[in-house]
Amino acid sequence: MNARNPQACLQTGQTDCHDESGRETPCFGSGQDAAFRAGAKWPEPRFEAADEVVLDRLTGLVWARDANLAGWPMFWREALEYVARMNGDRALGFSDWRLPNRRELRSLVSCQTRKPALPAGHPFRNVVESWYWTSTSAAIRPAHAWYVHMAGARMFYGAKDQSYLVWPVRGTGNGLLPATGQTSCFDRLGRQIACAGSGQDGETRTGRAWPENRFSVAEDVVIDHLTGLGWRRDASLTAAPVSWREALAAVAELNGGGDDAGPWRLPNINELESLVDCENAAPALPGGHPFLNVRDSYWSSTTSAFEPDWAWALYLEKGAVGVGGKGGRHFFAWPVSNRRRP
Repeated sequence: MNARNPQACLQTGQTDCHDESGRETPCFGSGQDAAFRAGAKWPEPRFEAADEVVLDRLTGLVWARDANLAGWPMFWREALEYVARMNGDRALGFSDWRLPNRRELRSLVSCQTRKPALPAGHPFRNVVESWYWTSTSAAIRPAHAWYVHMAGARMFYGAKDQSYLVWPVRGTGNGLLPATGQTSCFDRLGRQIACAGSGQDGETRTGRAWPENRFSVAEDVVIDHLTGLGWRRDASLTAAPVSWREALAAVAELNGGGDDAGPWRLPNINELESLVDCENAAPALPGGHPFLNVRDSYWSSTTSAFEPDWAWALYLEKGAVGVGGKGGRHFFAWPVSNRRRP
């Protein structure tokens, strides 16, 4: 897959492999993210700066070069209102600024770097190693909204009456990033409201539209027509939670013993996150999905650059992206394949 393929997740940026103790290890045969580097390849250079705005050539989105224009944290409603005022003032010469949805803000993240978790050599200024708001409400708790931490790249949700930072974006992108699936809007108390004029994800719905029939089943494989990936229909490869090494080994066994020889692999964190429907929770999957034995949390093949003895995981009940210690039996394994009929 590459950036010209509209059915691709983004590469995570990870180029190194680490064992469960955090020591760097050869990637060949490891089954880890950096061994495959699956997804849309980043262009070189990735960013193009022009005065006070920066074009991300991977996604086609345009970001404020100053990652802390407002200068202070603010409530979620205040963040939305701040961006609306930017448009009224034609801030930085444009009137189409938005608070990014959670998939847009996460697209800036590199899983190879930390403090900040942005691609090496990025042109942004005043990046604060703290939480940044998105325009996406948390379906599991609509009085909360999703935010991304720029030191280590975690994505969770916080109460809308708490104060976090704002990083405006503009443009609709080049179609590589899918929409989040959110179609509803909520106030700070979690009450559903009309979306018109709210500036929320449920109103703007930016990103590539989902196909009408997103999933199809071919024997034991589910094809996601949004990303082109093939997922094992049985979403529980192991009967119980396993360690990261055990998850990688279970996928290798599914391939007949070769980590890189068969069609299946442990998905990277961007591939796992692509399954999330931000309109739903418990699980945060599209309604009517065809998967069986869905669990609450899953290992990815992506190591945490912040703590290499930890790896990224998807908390599917919530839709959150977090980490877990590689040595603990915390999560399940859900294999993925690039092939439509493994």
